[in-house]
Amino acid sequence: MAHYGPQNWWPAQEPFEVIVGAILTQSAAWGNVEKAIANLKSGKALSPGALRRLPLSELARLIRPCGYYNAKALKLKSFAYWLGNHYADDLNQLLATDTPHLRQQLLSIHGIGQETADSIILYAANKPIFVIDAYTRRIINRIGLAPNNSSYTAYQALFMDNLPTDTQLFNEYHALLVCLAKNVCRSCPLCQQCCLNNICRGYIVDANC
Repeated sequence: MAHYGPQNWWPAQEPFEVIVGAILTQSAAWGNVEKAIANLKSGKALSPGALRRLPLSELARLIRPCGYYNAKALKLKSFAYWLGNHYADDLNQLLATDTPHLRQQLLSIHGIGQETADSIILYAANKPIFVIDAYTRRIINRIGLAPNNSSYTAYQALFMDNLPTDTQLFNEYHALLVCLAKNVCRSCPLCQQCCLNNICRGYIVDANC
């Protein structure tokens, strides 16, 4: 936090946009997701009803910048149909559900795995759950804090068992880890620029990737 400052994540105007972004950002750079969301907004397709009405091929065309657009179009439609069938498009009612039940429901929807579900819970529902992604795993592994097994649950427990249960803390912590991994703790790390190199067991004096 001292090095990078507040990240103000998730960049969205309302919860449904967060959910769409969480689905589109799977295996995609955020800049490309922003282009896809801009296309959806221009096409007046950023709502559950609009996503259901839009032909699958047209939806895929709009979100093409984020990659895997055919699969992601189907995931967006799956969520939109599920929300309509179960909550009559009342997103506030869904997000008000207690965290365990909300997570269980989200995981039942095609295309929503643990990372995406937890992103929705943390950033759209504003409930305290820690999101684990590839960036977080990379940093934790290099520092030397990797849990005994590599499951998502084990990595998540490392944070949730050792930090106060606080939505804003989890939000900022995860966003800062992503920032660190994207800028410095890359596949080929820039260790000498890292603000955590004094505690990192994986510190490389001169990385030559």
